[in-house]
Amino acid sequence: MNTLSPELKHFLEAYDQYVLAGHREPDGDSIGSCLALASFLARRGKKTILLSSGPFKRPEIREYEPLFLSHVPETVSLEKTALVVLDCSNIDRIGDAAEGLEALPAAIIDHHATNTADNPVDYVNPASPATTILVQDIIESFGEKPSREEAELLLFGLCTDTGFFRHLDTSFPRTFESTARLVAAGASPKETFLHMNGGKSIESRFLISRILSRLQRHYDGQMIVSWETLEDTEAFGLEGRDSDSLYQLIQGIQGVEVIVIIRQETADNCTVGFRSLHRVNVSKVAQSFGGGGHKHASGLSIPGTIEDLLPRIVKAFAPDFPET
Repeated sequence: MNTLSPELKHFLEAYDQYVLAGHREPDGDSIGSCLALASFLARRGKKTILLSSGPFKRPEIREYEPLFLSHVPETVSLEKTALVVLDCSNIDRIGDAAEGLEALPAAIIDHHATNTADNPVDYVNPASPATTILVQDIIESFGEKPSREEAELLLFGLCTDTGFFRHLDTSFPRTFESTARLVAAGASPKETFLHMNGGKSIESRFLISRILSRLQRHYDGQMIVSWETLEDTEAFGLEGRDSDSLYQLIQGIQGVEVIVIIRQETADNCTVGFRSLHRVNVSKVAQSFGGGGHKHASGLSIPGTIEDLLPRIVKAFAPDFPET
């Protein structure tokens, strides 16, 4: 367990109400962090408001959407209120839900390597594999244990960002110590796995097969690229997306180091997902296009089309493969 700064502990005690918000297009780590911290603060007598700009695309988080507001209602007083930004680097990453919150005192809780926040109340630790680990630190630093519901949410977020621990190496022994305490508090790895991986639609498998059929190899097969078109989304819907399973299948190809999946979200905008297995820091390339994330998992949203972006992104990785 990491020790919280006195400034952050004071921040989490000083206000009557807290607005909790994560990044656009939330994932399990963002949602689990927000919900677990909100539950803990409520146990300590604080009012909480959960915000998200959405969209809740991932099937495993869709059930939590009704718990989040898209903005703070005008009827809600923001006196003695503070903002907590979770799993992203600043208020801008929250999206439209952040409108009107700019003047609130704020703390950032995040684990992304591209985060350069240095406010004394911020809790930023790029060595942590998930923001939910940092929220667990907060709970335990107050001398308390997560409730069963909080433990389930924290394990869910942790398993989301670690690919159910398959992305971790020998650098993360503390993560398994933290996980053991979550299990002791009532979180079930089995149920978490089923929640994340069960109940997939047949459309998700059709979509994966279509994306796999387009795989392109670059740099002697060390980089694999594919894409999803607007026609694919129309045919299979957003619920057909299962990025984690898709990346798992591609990572199993011999010699692959970097994976790039480009999705045409609208006629003039794409999202891009990056993954690497070992040595390549994909967050640097993501950052060069306006995105960010982790060394081995990053992403971005960018104007353009697949046809325009694909060669630019492939070229951006050239320094990582100098011998090809």
